[in-house]
Amino acid sequence: MGKAVDPKLKQLLRNGGDFDPDTGSDLLSGAATEQGLAWCVAQCDKARSRSAVFRAVVKAVDYPQFFGSNFDSFFDCLCDSLLDQKEGLVLVFDKLHSADPAIVMDGVQFLQVLNDAVGFARKNGRVFIFGIQHAGKHPDAKPGVVNNWSDEPA
Repeated sequence: MGKAVDPKLKQLLRNGGDFDPDTGSDLLSGAATEQGLAWCVAQCDKARSRSAVFRAVVKAVDYPQFFGSNFDSFFDCLCDSLLDQKEGLVLVFDKLHSADPAIVMDGVQFLQVLNDAVGFARKNGRVFIFGIQHAGKHPDAKPGVVNNWSDEPA
């Protein structure tokens, strides 16, 4: 990092923690790559449950097995993924519908696990940075309309 770097960004790259992907992605992406951090994006746009969000994370970090909706297993997935990286990783939750009832219900515990992973990374000489791009709530289902959630929006 030869260029002048914002002190907050420097601290984030040193200690890990959360960042706002809507405002800091470009700056962090370059600095994280320069520092040797893996950049992973969990595509959460279609996720309507905790299990679906975890599935997006499994896919993003290339974890070898899916573990359902268990928070302890989610933590293990993050820790194993961190230990697989030499320096650490950045995990972006892209378009997480954090206002969906099923996701709101688990919000506090979800953030606690992410922050616990930051501490785990620090204790093991790694850096874990996460960012959540909030996408509000999925539209309510319309009676009589069958949605194919695997299709891209038109």
